[in-house]
Amino acid sequence: SAVTAALAVCALGKENVTGITMPSMYSSEGSVSDSEILAQNLDIEFLNIPIITMFNSFVDIIPKKQVVAVDLAEENLQARIRANILMMHSNRYGHLLLTTGNKSELSVGYCTLYGDMCGGLAVLSDVPKVMVYRLAKYINRVNEIIPEDTIIKPPSAELRPDQKDMDSLPPYEVLDDILKMFVEENKS
Repeated sequence: SAVTAALAVCALGKENVTGITMPSMYSSEGSVSDSEILAQNLDIEFLNIPIITMFNSFVDIIPKKQVVAVDLAEENLQARIRANILMMHSNRYGHLLLTTGNKSELSVGYCTLYGDMCGGLAVLSDVPKVMVYRLAKYINRVNEIIPEDTIIKPPSAELRPDQKDMDSLPPYEVLDDILKMFVEENKS
């Protein structure tokens, strides 16, 4: 998200970019504060729209048949609520929604249909995750635009307690090599 926002400002100008954070009960305090710092550093319009109340309203509609702490349906619901908010903002103000998924996540389906895949342009869709981190460091080469904590913390969708991408995926250094061989080099 941070790299996408920085690239958007570079390409379109700060006056044409709006950042929106939509924290849930699983969003870390660091993610919220880092997004605020990023918006300040980029000097862009910034909205903070918590989704907890909307999430709870949805969850209350369809009761669980068995007790589970957080299930995949609830994880995807958070992404889909966020997508609806983003699409409403996009439609209301005539803005182009940029998706933030990268090649690594999209290639293995580590994204939510009708959720974080929503948008009109996927800026990083052909950029492997490791290269996204290199881009973040490059963006920060002169001064810190993207908060350092955003770059160094373990990647997480933050859709359940203590979630890390590596709970579901190999380390991105390994995954990116596999995807390069499979997708670009046609190896089995």
